[in-house]
Amino acid sequence: MADKLYYEDITVGQSLPVLVKHPTKRQLVMWSCATNELYEIHYDKDFAQSKGLPDVVVQGMLLLAFLGQMITDWIGEWGTLKKLSTSYGSFVIPNHDLTCKGTVTRKYMENGGNYVNCDLWVESENGERPVLGQAVVSLPTRR
Repeated sequence: MADKLYYEDITVGQSLPVLVKHPTKRQLVMWSCATNELYEIHYDKDFAQSKGLPDVVVQGMLLLAFLGQMITDWIGEWGTLKKLSTSYGSFVIPNHDLTCKGTVTRKYMENGGNYVNCDLWVESENGERPVLGQAVVSLPTRR
């Protein structure tokens, strides 16, 4: 676990620590079973190709979970994830490295809370960003 992160430590424009993930076809099958998301494009290559896809594709909610892991690892146990949202621009094929990244876009105090807004994204090996997201977190203050 990282050192405790405080609101005062944050600056607009700062980068979040990156998280690299390498989803495998096995992980997609396990995720499908665990979440009851059983659409065949996530585990049956022939079916996925019959739908015009090059291979099975990573579940959108798994990609959201990767971004959630990145942001909660960053804020640690003393921060609180208030909001996490994503939009998906293209399919992601497994067995390739994905890098989860983010930047701080705003920090503000409101109703007694210390909030930080972040832009998040998943970046593929070729530099594309198939997943974009936003997060709002609250952090403790040193006061």
